[in-house]
Amino acid sequence: MGLEEEIKQKEFKNKQQRAFLNLIFTAGHLSLAQTRFFKPYQLSAQQYNVLRILRGQNGNPVTIGLIQERMLDIQSNASRLIDKLEEKKLVLRIVCPKDKRQMDITITQDGLEILKELDDKLDSNENRILLTDEEADLLNDLLNKIREKNNKQ
Repeated sequence: MGLEEEIKQKEFKNKQQRAFLNLIFTAGHLSLAQTRFFKPYQLSAQQYNVLRILRGQNGNPVTIGLIQERMLDIQSNASRLIDKLEEKKLVLRIVCPKDKRQMDITITQDGLEILKELDDKLDSNENRILLTDEEADLLNDLLNKIREKNNKQ
């Protein structure tokens, strides 16, 4: 089904408006699928993103600022996400020995275990895009171009 049928709009101002709305509409669908996927694990997509960032540090502590810089959702509140993950005992926050004003964040063994459990399941979930490699490359190039042009404004 095309965008026109799904949002019940027959015409658009131009192809750029249609593409813009299609991108937002599709992102909403993918976001909803992610929310449903993570719900049984009592995680949000943003919390999962934090855990992956921490796992990638191989046990080295990082600051909230570094986590914020690497977040996929640039509007996420990393401090609040860390609070929630700490309550779930998936991350550990300690005062930085070099700078008492700063907190060091590391992933716990429980955090690593939940990521391990999710790894295989996510591989199939991320394949929801259902594109060939060539189509995925084209989409990635186009999305990079959109972000690049918007970052200049």
